[in-house]
Amino acid sequence: MAPKPKEKPKPSPATSQPPPPIEDLFASLNKHIQRSEFEQAVKVADQVLSIAPGDEDAIRCKVVALIKADSIDEALSAIRTYQKSPVDFSFFQAYCLYRQNKLDEALDSLKVQERNSASMLLESQILYRLEKLGACIDIYQKLQKSKIDSLEINSVASLVAAGRASEVQGMMEALRVKATSSFELAFNTACSLIDRNKYSDAEQLLLSARRIGQETLMEDNLPDDEIEIELAPIAVQLAYVKQLLGHRQEVTEAYTDLIKQDLADESSLAVAVNNLIALKGPKDVSDGLRKFDRLKEKELQNFQLARGLDLKLSRKQREAIYANRILLLLHANRMDQARELVATLSEMFPDSVMPVLLQAAVLVRENKAGKAEEILAQFSAKFPEKSKIVLLARAQVAAAANHPQVAAESLAKIPDIQHMPATVATLVSLKERAGDIDGAAAVLDGAIKWWSNSMTDDNKLSVIMQETASFMLRHGREKDAASLYEQLVKSHGSVEALVGLVTTAARVDVNKAEAYEQQLKPLPGLKGVNVDSLEKTSGAKHVEGAFHDRVVAEAYEEGKNKAKAKKKRKRKPKYPKGFDPANPGPPPDPERWLPRRERSSYRPKRKDKRAAQIRGSQGAVAKEKNEADAKSNPVKGPSQNSPADQPKSKPSKKKKSRN
Repeated sequence: MAPKPKEKPKPSPATSQPPPPIEDLFASLNKHIQRSEFEQAVKVADQVLSIAPGDEDAIRCKVVALIKADSIDEALSAIRTYQKSPVDFSFFQAYCLYRQNKLDEALDSLKVQERNSASMLLESQILYRLEKLGACIDIYQKLQKSKIDSLEINSVASLVAAGRASEVQGMMEALRVKATSSFELAFNTACSLIDRNKYSDAEQLLLSARRIGQETLMEDNLPDDEIEIELAPIAVQLAYVKQLLGHRQEVTEAYTDLIKQDLADESSLAVAVNNLIALKGPKDVSDGLRKFDRLKEKELQNFQLARGLDLKLSRKQREAIYANRILLLLHANRMDQARELVATLSEMFPDSVMPVLLQAAVLVRENKAGKAEEILAQFSAKFPEKSKIVLLARAQVAAAANHPQVAAESLAKIPDIQHMPATVATLVSLKERAGDIDGAAAVLDGAIKWWSNSMTDDNKLSVIMQETASFMLRHGREKDAASLYEQLVKSHGSVEALVGLVTTAARVDVNKAEAYEQQLKPLPGLKGVNVDSLEKTSGAKHVEGAFHDRVVAEAYEEGKNKAKAKKKRKRKPKYPKGFDPANPGPPPDPERWLPRRERSSYRPKRKDKRAAQIRGSQGAVAKEKNEADAKSNPVKGPSQNSPADQPKSKPSKKKKSRN
């Protein structure tokens, strides 16, 4: 057995190298920080802390270096380790919690921090992420006097996100900055123009932003791939503007190229995928679902946005992606997946309208219209300020399910559209379907009263009164119809109303009808009518195109003489080549275009009964016949073509077996 090697003696503590002077360590620490070598800076800071455990500068340098190195968890752990030190780490702790998306905790950590420009800027970022945009804008307005770089970029972004795009121009004038001072500011300003429906101006500003960004990033010596990634948001937004302008083919190609090249950040790629799917609609459902799968968390079986992407997208963007995913699942008839995803949506966006609308869509696809109407009614009662679109959806579902009373009830709960002609017409139609004629008349009366008191330029009173009169006539209320027509004639002088008044009053009050008939202009070309002879006739007959009679009557006298003067030119008929009209021969067969089986001269062929006779011993014919079949039809292996694609071959002739 071989002897064990002797262990090397451990150096005694007396012979170990002494630590470097603390001054040299701080010099090395400063050098690594200047060179952005933050991981090395953390190691040197640990060496300093091993010599001087409570050194405040070393602790501060270690925490900042960990944050700069994106080691947020380690930085937060170090802050908690040195929490008892005299250094105030509340700002750094709030920033780390902000990076971990623990926004409420980050906001609480900032409350103990002394209020300065840095803490206010971080607070505004947290409020922006929490979508408390009013408080965020207030902080930016307070910071306008401070000389903070890129403050105007964040201010414009907050105004656009808060729906206050109209204030962007005034804010930039107050700060004395131009939209083209940086490509980020040009991008945000273009977003404000999109919100104001100025799509052409937004397109030009986005093109300028892309040009400025390319020049700026090339000066920084960034590689082409990184430049493409930095400018990807501009490319996606430019495609979106062109989509709004109607350039569908160009936009489809732009989105497809962005997705294929994969040279975009996660959020820009997600927006491009969502917009492309929304543009295509249900044309290619499978491809759309595959594209959405690129955005999901890989480890989970159900659809859920990746965590890093979920933090970068706004709530509105996340909701749009989930909604479009559910719509694709409905088109693909994957009802189980759609139902599961809708349930998670209501938990993610509890105060939003979209989850309940999608839940109703799933129920309608499952032929549960009554249940859909019920959940929509519950949501509208719980959130009355958001009930308008929900009630409209409930009315649509109920009308499609042949529940006119429920549909009319839903529309009646939206007060700001009751007077609109489209709403009035829909309500009247629904109540007529439900048999509620008095309710339909009440709707029309309410609309007439509203427009009578309205001071708008585009007054629809005459339209509503005309339709109300037609409604009254349909339901046998001639007096009410005549009264409405008379009001229209007196107030608007409408010729159509005058005609309606005369025809309606003739059934109720002949004297009134004759009085108003005098106001009608005589028809041109109609000299007189013999009433006695007209009464003796059997009445007018319906003729196709009778509504042109007045035009024909006017033009008849003018064209009568011209028609006589014109003579039709006789042309010789054209005969087939070689045909002699003097000797045409026998007439053609009138049944020549019929199939042979339908002609009177058709006689079916007789079957040969001799082929069915059996001769020879029993079993001889079947045996020889099978042998002949095997020779004429050899067995073939399976081909690559499907049975539907194979060409049909002619049947092979079988030889008769001889006895």
